[in-house]
Amino acid sequence: MDLKTLQEIKPSEYAEAADGYRAISAMADTARERVDKEITKAIREANEGEAADAAQKKLRQLSDNFHYTQLECGLISGALNGFSSEISTPRRNLLQALEDARAQSFTVNTDGSVAFPADGKNSLTGKEIPGGTAFGNDGMYHGPGLGPDMSGLIHPNPLQAKAQDIANRIARALRDAVEIDSRYSSALKSLKAAPGLTVDSKTWADVGADSNKVGTAALEYIRDHIPLDKSPAERKEWWDGLTAEERDEYKRAFPEFIGDLDGIPSAVRDEVNRENLDILIGRLSGESGEKAKTQLDALKSIQGQLQDNAMKRLTNVGEPPMYLLGVSDAGLGRAIVSYGNPDTSKNVSAYVPGLGTALDTDFARNDLRRAHDTAVGARKYDPSTASIVWLGYDAPQLSTPGDLPTLASDTDVMSADSAKKGAPAYNSFMAGLAATNDHKDPHLVAIGHSYGSRLVGAATQEPEGIPGADDIILLGSPGTGVDKAEDLGVGRNHVFVGAAENDPVSHLPSKKEAVAGTMGLFSGGPLGAYVFGDIADQGDDDLWFGKDPASEAFGARRFQVADGPQPLIDGQGLTPAHSNYFNPEKDPESAGNVAALVANRPGYVKWDEHR
Repeated sequence: MDLKTLQEIKPSEYAEAADGYRAISAMADTARERVDKEITKAIREANEGEAADAAQKKLRQLSDNFHYTQLECGLISGALNGFSSEISTPRRNLLQALEDARAQSFTVNTDGSVAFPADGKNSLTGKEIPGGTAFGNDGMYHGPGLGPDMSGLIHPNPLQAKAQDIANRIARALRDAVEIDSRYSSALKSLKAAPGLTVDSKTWADVGADSNKVGTAALEYIRDHIPLDKSPAERKEWWDGLTAEERDEYKRAFPEFIGDLDGIPSAVRDEVNRENLDILIGRLSGESGEKAKTQLDALKSIQGQLQDNAMKRLTNVGEPPMYLLGVSDAGLGRAIVSYGNPDTSKNVSAYVPGLGTALDTDFARNDLRRAHDTAVGARKYDPSTASIVWLGYDAPQLSTPGDLPTLASDTDVMSADSAKKGAPAYNSFMAGLAATNDHKDPHLVAIGHSYGSRLVGAATQEPEGIPGADDIILLGSPGTGVDKAEDLGVGRNHVFVGAAENDPVSHLPSKKEAVAGTMGLFSGGPLGAYVFGDIADQGDDDLWFGKDPASEAFGARRFQVADGPQPLIDGQGLTPAHSNYFNPEKDPESAGNVAALVANRPGYVKWDEHR
């Protein structure tokens, strides 16, 4: 990249090349879809035996090749578009500087320096005022006629200052162009396929690395073109204003950014996040360490469930469709999964899991099941219902699950910090649901289970509260951070509480009581205090994070749930009752009540007395 190259470069040619690669990506996508949904299905239904199995294997290989081509060409398209856009600015600045030089009759040399002519005679000395050459950025004059007393800093020729300004502008344009060229060249050089047709875990790991490189190279372009710092409503407006071609470009080139953007339609987020899921699985497959393995296993489980869901829906029209609204390996992992389309559904709930939750197989198996069961139950009352599990924050973790002293003494669990840090992200997501929903007045429900109820409580205390929320459901809550239901911002009659009598988390004593309880104190924290007998004073109503949501003093509406197994005594571990609120088999009463509330059918709820 030099002056001549920058002067002659045509950004439009790179944009045209980007269009070409995007077209290849689209064709590969169409071909893969035909292989998967038409050809493979037809062969499976019509043939059996070794020949059919061999054909299926070849078709899977073909599908993988199309998929790889789709993703890589999408990334190339994004890099070329980014380069075309960014290089236009320094080129424009260079051309303007050259035009200004011509207007002054200056000569611009190949190295970017600017020669200016002599300017008549000095009226005092009668000597000619010399010309010279200005070199960009150093601010120094290079030419004849200056005495040592002037130190080379000031020139008597008034044209020198103009020449210096032009030289500096040329130097800045070239410097910016070199940086842009280097950034994108590095990313594009990595976008090369290995010889052969094998697409394996190493190939997908390479796709993941390529995605990172393109995203890093094009970050300035992305910030200029994608409203990352806008509200979900503004992003929805931006998306609606794009052409079909522009939408396709962003989806193919920058799936990680579009998939994570609240305010983008759910169907679009699902589409790109399925691509992100494949890329992430590939990336983690190439990494070592316990975190990578844990998250990889979870992502493969989610991937399998997405595939199973599609198959189930072929024969079971009542099975709610899955939407992958978010996925990432950031922090302890992120995953947002909906059962039912939250944009077309009248009733939408977003459940926040709590204590010990992370992107692992337990989350993929159990927390997704809770959202699924809620959707199935609620859709019996109103088919226009979607149920979401939102893991968009780092929940407090247990150092050694199952080990009582360690379990109870974790300071992470005892602090509200994680809830407060996660609250803005939850509110952004809820604002996105409100922005993209097709209904004029959708019924949005915030659900907090365990420590997740503390996050929901923190979200209500953010400016403007939880966007769009009509109802709040608190399950197995250790407190919300407020003392009255009315402080949660939806009205006390729209705050609903499920609290099992044998759920120790919903009985955690207040900080004052836990410290006062000697056995509980030395066994570690609030949970130890409960298990070893320092149960919250029934006349006090205070829990670890504030007033007991199931108490009369709090003022919420409590619904019936099963008492559940007793901790340790019934041989099911420390907190078995804490995990049953969504389970239609282990606690049909609670699961049914939650489903009725999500479907906005409070008349079907069985109510309970306050504690």
